Amino acid sequence: MANRQANVYTFKVVKDATKTEIKNAVEEAFKVSVKNVNTLNTKSKRRRVGKYAGRTKTYKKAIVTLAEGSVIEI
Repeated sequence: MANRQANVYTFKVVKDATKTEIKNAVEEAFKVSVKNVNTLNTKSKRRRVGKYAGRTKTYKKAIVTLAEGSVIEI
């Protein structure tokens, strides 16, 4: 998911990843300059499939803001 006007991209990352690790990984993988990284842990939700009830998995979401002039080509 990307908002090209604001240079903001969202990634699903490993739960124990730090902001510094995420920044370095994005810069190395896409050859861009990262300005800011925000993270949040999503909670599981209750879901039903037929007669069975369960929960979705929890995961960490990273919201990465790129520096001016940097764009990730999708």
